[in-house]
Amino acid sequence: MTSIADYLAQKTDSLSNHLIWRFAPQRLAVTADRPIVSFTFDDVPDTALTEGAAILERHGARGTFYIAGGLANRIEPDRRLISQQGCRKLFASGHEIGCHTFSHHKIRTYGRQKLTVDLDRNLDFLAAVGIPHPPENFAFPYNAAWPAARKVFAKRFASARAGGEAINRGPTDPWMLKAVEIRQPDDHAVGLTGWIDDVAKKPGWLIFFTHDISSSPTPFGCRPETFEHLVSHAVQSGCDVLPVRDALARYGWVKGEI
Repeated sequence: MTSIADYLAQKTDSLSNHLIWRFAPQRLAVTADRPIVSFTFDDVPDTALTEGAAILERHGARGTFYIAGGLANRIEPDRRLISQQGCRKLFASGHEIGCHTFSHHKIRTYGRQKLTVDLDRNLDFLAAVGIPHPPENFAFPYNAAWPAARKVFAKRFASARAGGEAINRGPTDPWMLKAVEIRQPDDHAVGLTGWIDDVAKKPGWLIFFTHDISSSPTPFGCRPETFEHLVSHAVQSGCDVLPVRDALARYGWVKGEI
């Protein structure tokens, strides 16, 4: 049973996201002749590397992996989080390393000063791991944005990704990119090919996000064969499967233009 506090927190997160989507300046023109699909991973369990990255690579594609350094090496009842060595392997294989904060808390709980410290801490973590460049793109923990923190992200990143269950088309807020979740139940995840068919028919930028890729997935992940099905369908449908950084470059978006 959801407590009143949890219910109010969910409502706050939802309202904050919708206010940003509705009223924030929309400055990135997502217009192209070819459809783009990006596969992204949050938290980055180790199976996102061993299964997810491997599947993308078999199809000649790369993904974006949003790392929260404070989760590294953590062992949870239903998953293990990626190690420092795993982060290096992702980078060496050509995947994009993004930022997911260090402590993995909702953005509205930090305050501007603590948020800055936390983002710096994640930057230091990635540098120590061996990632030579600061991450260019960000994903909100729990997909929960916060209007007061917008300027912090605009100074540091080229984009920030939330949820939203929509394809990015036309005028798009780069610090509130919309994405579709790959999650359980597995028949739901398999059916997400409909989103790929949509973007292939009417080009735009479809961003997927998920967590673990496992034969026994958490509620927030999927099975390897399901992920393979989605990646294969995107490629066979004529979509360009690109990490977030490359999609932004395709659209001519340059960090710091705003």
